[in-house]
Amino acid sequence: MKNYLKNTFVILFLAVFTISVSADFRPGLDYRIVDNPLPVKKDGIVEVTESFWYGCGGCYSFEPAINDWASKQGADVKFTKMPVPWSDIHRLHASLYYTIDALKLDSSTHSAVFVTIHKEGNFLQTTKRIQDFLKNFGVAPEITEQYLNSFTIKQKINRDAKHAKQLKIDATPMLVVDGKYIIETKRSYKEMLDILDYVIELQRPNS
Repeated sequence: MKNYLKNTFVILFLAVFTISVSADFRPGLDYRIVDNPLPVKKDGIVEVTESFWYGCGGCYSFEPAINDWASKQGADVKFTKMPVPWSDIHRLHASLYYTIDALKLDSSTHSAVFVTIHKEGNFLQTTKRIQDFLKNFGVAPEITEQYLNSFTIKQKINRDAKHAKQLKIDATPMLVVDGKYIIETKRSYKEMLDILDYVIELQRPNS
């Protein structure tokens, strides 16, 4: 009987503790609800999008943490990245991001872009520099230019520009859950990801 009561107390304590921790995450403080959200597909999958820029130091630091988090998610959570298209350099880097994806280069290529910019001091601010960079991954310069300027990639960047405006994305990195919730940079990446997990659970019944 003593063990039963003890186990019951532990379970109740953990339940109360979990509720109290969850209750600490509040809309308007830890995350915000989008005024004009994007449509939800209602397919049982929660879509998480990271708005980022290769030139952003915070995005570079966040990259290992968010990639590790993404690798641990089940089939009911879909993680994608959205390169912000605010200016000419942002659009050029967004074109590089989608070019790497379109060419089906290894995902480590994205990490290599961050290292090139933030460790090696090559900001990849021109088409020529991007061509030289991708030559290291076996991509001919004319192929790089073709993809960078392709209609398909320009369409994706225009779509991202529209979504960024609608969601009021004004910083990087930011996390978007199902086009409805926004999580901005926090005191630590762990805190940011803890809030992300909490918001995913909030949204899961509506996805």
